[in-house]
Amino acid sequence: MANESLLKSSIGRKFAMALSALFLLVFLLQHLVINLLSVINPNGFNEVSAFMSANPIIQFVMQPVLLFGVVYHFVMGFVLEIQNKKARGPVAYAKYNGAANSSWMSRNMIISGAVILLFLLVHLWQFWVPTINAHYVNVDPNFGEGNFFMDHVNHVFTNAVTLVLYVVAFVFLSLHLQHGFASAFQSIGARHARYTPIIVAFGKWYSILVPALFIIIAIYHFVNNL
Repeated sequence: MANESLLKSSIGRKFAMALSALFLLVFLLQHLVINLLSVINPNGFNEVSAFMSANPIIQFVMQPVLLFGVVYHFVMGFVLEIQNKKARGPVAYAKYNGAANSSWMSRNMIISGAVILLFLLVHLWQFWVPTINAHYVNVDPNFGEGNFFMDHVNHVFTNAVTLVLYVVAFVFLSLHLQHGFASAFQSIGARHARYTPIIVAFGKWYSILVPALFIIIAIYHFVNNL
């Protein structure tokens, strides 16, 4: 009962949301490393992609866990936003000046989160769905052979609309991370006079560098296919 009450409380939900955020931060870094291979080592990218796509544990255990983490993080953020609005109430709103007390991004994490979630749905449709279809549904005998995965990446990034979508999504991701990174550590109680400034500084670099590298990868493939 105590655990159930904790999960229903604002503090418990913030803690759970922070844990899901940290999980997604680790995944994002791992995903970036694999994507960088498509630029610096296309053969390595094909090999890693072939291994991941043919591994049922990755496709049917880890992938669903990741999807659950993404959806849970977004839904919990939406729930907490509703709770915060109810807590302030109509009288508090009259006295509440959000612009004077917080940044635009901290007040609009739901917006950036929604943009990121929509982008992920498109990204899954472009890459994960074709992989599942070719390997497990309409089995392609040539699946994974040669430059199968690099050819698919090149095909996706021949479209300028796709490039614009990726750039916009990762700009929003950068803005989302600039507030969310330090907030996640704060929510799990990781605060220390010596280490908190380091976490904040690392979070700023992470929130800028990681999305920027994803954008560079997308631009590289688009330009390379002109």
